[in-house]
Amino acid sequence: MPVLCSSCGDKRAVLKRPKTGHSLCKACFFWAFEEEVHQTIVTANLFKHGEIVGIAASGGKDSTVLAHVMKLLNERFNYGLELMLLSVDEGISGYRDDSLETVKRNQEQYELPLKIVSYEELYGWTMDAIVKQVGRKNNCTFCGVFRRQALDRGALMLKVDKICTGHNADDIAETVVMNVLRGDIARLRRCTAISTSSEGEGVVPRCKPLKYAYEKEIVLYAYFKKLDYFSTECIYSPNAYRGHARTFLKDLESVRPSSIMDIIHSGENLSVRDGVKMPVQGTCKRCGYISSQSLCKSCVLLEGLNRGLPKLGIGKHHRLHDKILNQQPLTEKEERKLKAVHF
Repeated sequence: MPVLCSSCGDKRAVLKRPKTGHSLCKACFFWAFEEEVHQTIVTANLFKHGEIVGIAASGGKDSTVLAHVMKLLNERFNYGLELMLLSVDEGISGYRDDSLETVKRNQEQYELPLKIVSYEELYGWTMDAIVKQVGRKNNCTFCGVFRRQALDRGALMLKVDKICTGHNADDIAETVVMNVLRGDIARLRRCTAISTSSEGEGVVPRCKPLKYAYEKEIVLYAYFKKLDYFSTECIYSPNAYRGHARTFLKDLESVRPSSIMDIIHSGENLSVRDGVKMPVQGTCKRCGYISSQSLCKSCVLLEGLNRGLPKLGIGKHHRLHDKILNQQPLTEKEERKLKAVHF
């Protein structure tokens, strides 16, 4: 016997929400999902009327659902926002070039302006070239650092007031777990924030309208709405540290379905003991980007790549790093020693 929708009590249910356990028909699921995102936006006061908002678009399920829902809610509730799509081309053959085709179709479907910035034009390197140098073990470090700065640079080109990203509840819970395991107190304090204020010149505030949306529900929403999205995993991501946190959370969720939201709430309510030394936010003396060191992580990584020492910015700080980053020449003995440390 078919199960009826627990909301309208009329139509046949097509899914059981992982988040609440309710059996819903398509129409009621769409309404519930969109209403929850709207409440998240309103409660956190994410946007102001008249703002220009850039949507970080990768062509994947999260960013495609975000673009669809943001356009829909902007019209339904009269947010008064000017929406734009912003994409980053990391330079990954057979992955990003294909996903960007999806983004271009989304541009036409949602009738939104699109700006694409690339690693090659910003840094002189593609991810394919970086992986050839550094290998597949630490490549996600480069991509994560460069991508964050690329989004900010693209946002400045578009002159947007805010960037909204497709980070969902699963992503945030994974980040909490990763920061706990790494003992990264500074990032642990801010990783659950739904929005960030401007952190300095050249940095555009960001927000996460899908913060409380489960990944499973985003997939179901995209599937039932028949949205056009790219579903292939990045060819360089299988060895990423985040993958281990994701596997752990999936196992935990199978035992306790509320674990994802429980971890997020735990992260939101964490406090740091008085007296714990925290990094002081400053600016990079080379590029002007935010940094707690004299040079930002992006500049350190680029310096290593350009010098043939791709692991310069990875792992423990070596006493010769400062000499390199300050453009001081190394002796042959120091050069051999540094390469021995990194290779």
